[in-house]
Amino acid sequence: MATKLAKKKRPARKPKKVIALFPEAAFGPALNSVGIGQALEKLGHKVVFLSDPGFLDVYKGYGFEAHAVNLSEPLPPEEMAKFWVDFIDGHIPNFRKSPLEQIDNYVKDCWAMIVETAKWAEKDLPAVLARVKPDVVCVDNVILFPAIKRYARDHGKPWIRIISCSENEIEDPDIPPHLSGCGAKDRKGHALYRRRFKAAIRPIHDAFNAFLKSVGEKKYPLGQFFEASPHTNILLYPSAVKFKRRHKLAASRFQYLEGCVRKEKSYAIPKFKMNDDKSLIYVSYGSLGSSDVDLLKRVIAALGKMPVKALVNVGDYMDRYSGTPDNVILGSWFPQPSVIAKAQAVIHHGGNNSFTECLYFGKPALIMPYVWDGHDNATRVEETGHGFKLDRYNWNEADLATKVTAMLADRKMKAKLKRTSKAMKAHHGPTKAAKVIDAVARRKLA
Repeated sequence: MATKLAKKKRPARKPKKVIALFPEAAFGPALNSVGIGQALEKLGHKVVFLSDPGFLDVYKGYGFEAHAVNLSEPLPPEEMAKFWVDFIDGHIPNFRKSPLEQIDNYVKDCWAMIVETAKWAEKDLPAVLARVKPDVVCVDNVILFPAIKRYARDHGKPWIRIISCSENEIEDPDIPPHLSGCGAKDRKGHALYRRRFKAAIRPIHDAFNAFLKSVGEKKYPLGQFFEASPHTNILLYPSAVKFKRRHKLAASRFQYLEGCVRKEKSYAIPKFKMNDDKSLIYVSYGSLGSSDVDLLKRVIAALGKMPVKALVNVGDYMDRYSGTPDNVILGSWFPQPSVIAKAQAVIHHGGNNSFTECLYFGKPALIMPYVWDGHDNATRVEETGHGFKLDRYNWNEADLATKVTAMLADRKMKAKLKRTSKAMKAHHGPTKAAKVIDAVARRKLA
């Protein structure tokens, strides 16, 4: 009998696939992809990251294989770090401007650099893809890397686009244009932003189209720098804050993840010298926003006068702070998902990770945006009843205290957040993404 049982046929395991993840060189897309990579490994796949050299250690730190793809002129790490510090410091005055006013400075400068990343990637990416031999490539960026489409065509392999920022990266005439910060019903604002964006971006877009032509790709319409994948597109945007589109995205090609919260190490809340028994506020303006030290100092001083306790992420600028209130603890880094899970409210810049993590854990957010999709997320969190928007600079301590008090006391908002959190947790974004990618990787292309 035992022999018969021992010979019982086990179900055959599906063959392992090589999945390449290529996120933008920014912590939001990078860490979202880490969460997806962790879930893909649980399904038995080999996960390989394609990465700007500056982010290789991020992926290796999570135990992944990673291959460098230069997205700019190779520089020593200290010079590259200085470049980005100088870039952000130079644009701090522009953080005070409206999204419309930022088109002619920050937005235009960013798109010029993004186009250069596509040109640089074309030098390294073909050889890296030939070496890795992925069964599917998942790219999370706002611009096309032609080598990915070419590899897919030549080898009969699918590619997937991941949209980790706001849903409006995929345009629709009835929703706000990407980066505009417009409300859903502000049609005049939509039209004004689109006109000004297209006028400012035309020379950069012409240069991009010339590059596409040089590598055998068709040009894009003015203002468009990427396209939806013909295979599958994954949006991290939660259903609770989705826009009402004129042209519905087909479920056969577009999958919503309900966020994509990665697993981080646990975090024990430290003991505070003052207000240790009060509600916990977590404050973070992201890796780039932490350079705005004067703003963070204002926020810290205001929180110091409130009946709360606060953890504040100040990034690499710890040496610029002194005399911190006894109800505030500063840190250069926090395992953010673990902290947000234990906080009662969050103040942040509107980055996608912070935006979706607050919704996932059901925490009210006060968003003080400065650039990019932070403007969109700040508007959206308020108009859907999941938090508040506050101008980054035009506020006083009473304004901030009023918003914090409302976040902690608003029962209607808490009830909505509880429902949103329950719906998002029922899906678990990274697991859903892994299953979608798994299905695409095994699909036979026509």
